[in-house]
Amino acid sequence: MWNRAGKLLTQKAKLVYSATCVRCASAADSGSKWVKPSGFDTGLMMYNSLTKRKETLILAREGAATWYSCGPTVYDHSHLGHACSYVRFDIVQRILTRLLGITVIHAMVITDIDDKIIKRSLEENISPTILARFYEDEFKKDMMSLKVIPPAVYLRVTENVPQIVGFIERIIRNGHAYPTEEGDVYFDISSIGHRYGKFAAATVEPEVEALSNTGKKDVRDFALWKRSKPQEPYWESPWGPGRPGWHIECSTVASSVFGSQLDIHSGGIDLAFPHHENEVAQSEAYHQCGQWANYFIHSGHLHVKGSGEKMSKSLKNYITIKDFLKAYTADEFRMFCLLTKYRSGIEFSEGSMRDAQVTLGTISNFCHEAEAYMRGQLQCASVQEDALWERLAETKSRVQAALTDDFDTARAMSEVMNLVHHGYCQLQPSTRTEGQARSPAVFGAMRSYVRDVMDMFGIALLHSKVTELGGSSSVSLEPILEQLTNFRCQVRAFALTKKDHPSGSSRGELYPERLPLLEACDKLRDDLGSLGVTIKDRGSASTWEITRGGPSQRQRSQENQTTR
Repeated sequence: MWNRAGKLLTQKAKLVYSATCVRCASAADSGSKWVKPSGFDTGLMMYNSLTKRKETLILAREGAATWYSCGPTVYDHSHLGHACSYVRFDIVQRILTRLLGITVIHAMVITDIDDKIIKRSLEENISPTILARFYEDEFKKDMMSLKVIPPAVYLRVTENVPQIVGFIERIIRNGHAYPTEEGDVYFDISSIGHRYGKFAAATVEPEVEALSNTGKKDVRDFALWKRSKPQEPYWESPWGPGRPGWHIECSTVASSVFGSQLDIHSGGIDLAFPHHENEVAQSEAYHQCGQWANYFIHSGHLHVKGSGEKMSKSLKNYITIKDFLKAYTADEFRMFCLLTKYRSGIEFSEGSMRDAQVTLGTISNFCHEAEAYMRGQLQCASVQEDALWERLAETKSRVQAALTDDFDTARAMSEVMNLVHHGYCQLQPSTRTEGQARSPAVFGAMRSYVRDVMDMFGIALLHSKVTELGGSSSVSLEPILEQLTNFRCQVRAFALTKKDHPSGSSRGELYPERLPLLEACDKLRDDLGSLGVTIKDRGSASTWEITRGGPSQRQRSQENQTTR
C-alpha cells in the first residue's frame, strides 16, 4: 500500500512531520508520565532526562545498579570529546561505588558495523571486521590510559545479529513495526501514539525524504533492519539479506543483559534524540512495558574554546586521546572534568588545562607539606588545631551533600580546595618553634581525607612511578628518591658545617673547600626539578615530591635559596 505512494513529495512529507511534531511536543506534557520506581532508595538526587528534573535515585535491588551505555562506533581513533563523556560517567560510577557502596553492573555495546565503518573499509580496501577490531582495541587502550574502569561486559553488534533479528520479529508481532517489499523493516511510530516524544529534542526537524523513496508509513518511522547494498556486508533474515539499524542494536543488547527493566542509561547529550528516543520506543514495544529505563543521564558537550562548536570528527576540530596524552596526564584530564558539572558543556583550552594542573598541583603539594610537618621536617608556629578539626568535619559533610546532589563534583572540589587553603594557612614555616606544641594528627586526618576523595575520583596522589627494567622486572621510583634525598641531605649538611669562630660564637664561616659540594647539591635539586621532582630544603632536613607541570625553575630556586 505505502509503496504506491509515489506521488507524495518531500514538501508534503515535511508538512506531515511538522504536524506530528506538534503531537509529540504536547505528548511530552500530557502523555504518559514517568513512574517513580519501587525499590531501594539511595538518598541521592540525580537529574533524569526523562522528567527534565532531579529525581531520587531508586534502584530495583539494594546495593546494585544496572547501567547501560552506548559505546563507540569503531571506525577511527577516539577523540577528547569521547573521552570527556566516558571519564565523566566513570567518575559518577566511582561515586556510586565508593560513596554509597553500590555495585554498578555496566554493559556497553561496541558498534562494529555501520555506514561509517563500511565507507572507511572501502576507502582503505580492508575488511570491515579487521578495521572495526583494530579501532576497538585502540578505544580500549585509550580508556585504560584514561583510567576508565571497563564495563562488566563489552558486546559487539556483529556477535548479536541473531538476537537482533529475533528482537525485530517480536516487535513486528506486537504490531509496532512493518517490513517493506524492498527488504527494510521500519518501526511504526503511529502504533505507540503519544508515547513517542519523551525527550524535548524530539521536536527538532531532521532531513526528511519523500515517502515514495523509503517505503515508510510516516516520516518519523526509523529503520530496524536495512536491506543490503552492493559491496556491503550482510546477514540473512526473514526479510532478506541486510544488517541492523543503529538504534535496534542498543535495545537488543541491553535487553539481553538486563531484561525488561534497566536502572540507568547513559550517553552524550547529542544521543538523546533520536537515538535514545528510539531505543525507548523499541524496547517498550518489545517488552510491552510502560517504562523500560528508569533514569537517563546525559553528559554535556566538550566545546573548542572560542568556536562554540562541540568537538567532533565531522567538524574536523578534534584532538585524539593519544595526542592529548602526549602533553597532559590522565589525572590532569580528570581534574579538568571534575571542575565542571557532568551535565554542563565544558570548554577545552590550554587555559582550562592549566587551571586543572594548578588545582592538582596545589592538592598534591598540600599533601606533601602535611606529611613533612607530621615527620617533623617542617617547623611551624602553634596550629589552631580545634579550628582545623571543625573545618575537616564541615568539609566532609559538604562534599557528601554536593556529590549526592546530582554528582556535583565542581562544588565538591571547591569544598576540598577550601580545606586545603585553611590547611596551608596553618603550615607556615617558622624559625621560632622551641616549646611550641605540635598537631600532626589533624594534618594526618586532613591529608588522608583529601587523598581518599581524590582516589574516589580516580586520581592518585601517591606518585609512585614504576620504571621497566629489561622486560618483566620493575622498580618503584619512590624508595630511590627517598635514598637520593637522604644522601644529598647528608652531603649538604656536611657542606654547610661552619668553622669555629675565635670568639667561641656560632657565627663561623663555611669551609671554602666544601662550597663545590654545596653547589653540586643545588644543581642536583634544580636538575631534578626540571624532570618533575621537587626537592625542598627545610633547614637541616629535605623533602621531595613528584610534581605535575610543576613550578618553574625560577620559582624552585626562590623556594630553595640556601642560607650560607
